[in-house]
Amino acid sequence: MERELKTKRLLLRQWKQSDLKTFASINADPDVMEFYPDIQSEQQSNEMAKYFQNLIEINGWGFWAVERLSDQQFIGFVGLHEPIFDLPVTPCVEIGWRLAKNAWGKGFATEAAKACLEFAFNELNLQNVYSFTSVGNKASISVMQKIGMTNMNANFDHPIIPKGHKLSEHVIYKLNAP
Repeated sequence: MERELKTKRLLLRQWKQSDLKTFASINADPDVMEFYPDIQSEQQSNEMAKYFQNLIEINGWGFWAVERLSDQQFIGFVGLHEPIFDLPVTPCVEIGWRLAKNAWGKGFATEAAKACLEFAFNELNLQNVYSFTSVGNKASISVMQKIGMTNMNANFDHPIIPKGHKLSEHVIYKLNAP
């Protein structure tokens, strides 16, 4: 059964066709994609949204579409995912986010991530959740810290980014169940 999560200002929900155009513009924004190897084409963005949608259909959870309650505007995604590549901690569940630039600096990522962690620990009964990002991604690292995660001090080279690439080295954060 697909779950939705609601916070004071946000709805984390299944993806809709109407999200795709905005999602493509988010994924094509060089500022949003600064800590990813490249921006995405509309087709790549649509495929990613479909992948997220399918995982939610199968598992009932995943990288949810995030809608601002005040105006029903889609602003990106926040949620949980089982990485499909080898990390120092796999198998695991990660928490992650990507929001439109106009949604930055308002606490939306932190608010949505806290709801996801509550779901992860109370509904999925996970023992821990991980998050990782390029070492230079100070904004995401700040969100990780705000939601109570701790740096594992176990930096690693991301397996899908070429070794030596400026984004290859990643930090990894962890939060244990309360």
